[in-house]
Formats: sequence, C-alpha cells, structure tokens
Amino acid sequence: MTTERLTPSEDPAPDDVRALQERLYEYNVEQTGHDDGRWLALFVRDAGGRMVAGLHGWTWGGWLKVSDLWIERAHRREGLGTRLLQAAEDEARARGCRRATLSTYSFQAPLFYQKHGYRVVGVVDDMPAGHRHYTLVKELD
Repeated sequence: MTTERLTPSEDPAPDDVRALQERLYEYNVEQTGHDDGRWLALFVRDAGGRMVAGLHGWTWGGWLKVSDLWIERAHRREGLGTRLLQAAEDEARARGCRRATLSTYSFQAPLFYQKHGYRVVGVVDDMPAGHRHYTLVKELD
C-alpha cells in the first residue's frame, strides 16, 4: 500500500483535475472500447468579450453529457438557454450521438429541460437538504 498522505484540496490545480479526468477516461476506454470522447463548450459573450452564458460538457460513446449550463441573471428569459442547449444537441448529433443526459436540482431548471424533451430518470431527495437532485435523459434521434 502506498504511504503518501491524502490531503483534501478546496482549490485543486486545473492541471491535476485534468490529469485525473484523463486517467479515468483512459480506464473507461479500456473497459468499453469507446475512444471517441471529446469536450464540448459553447459560450455567449457580450460586446466586450465577457461571458454572459455558457454550456460545458462532453460527448462519448453515443452520448452527450451536459455538465454545466449557466446564464447571467440579467440575460435570463432571452432564449439563451434554449439556444445553448439546441446548439449542444446539434453538435452532439454531428458527432454521432443519439442520446443526451444531464443533472439539475429542483431549484435550478428541471422544468426547462423537460420542456425541451428531457425526461426524469432518477431523483435523489434531500440533495442538498430541502431540495431534490434530478437526472434527465433525452433521445436525440
């Protein structure tokens, strides 16, 4: 057994996080044979180049995984969420994906995603305390 210390970090170096993700991806490829993983990010910027909305995720093994979708408060209800989600789904289709998945909380946007064809496939109650965590899936065909 290794003797190195385990040290929690609240601010890990991005390179360390990326290295961890790459090692996990390598293992997943070994186990599944799917080696088509690619990051996907879309950003909306104002005239000064400041990000006002964005979506981040990846495609792999026929799936789109939306990890993060955020819109600055002043730009909500302008259709940016719909545009970002549709653009991500279009790119995923172009990459050969047939399904999409994402997670959200009850205080975020479960109804927004359901309006866009996602269906709830899992719910964790009281995560975080007093709320729910949802996993949703959509067929992209």
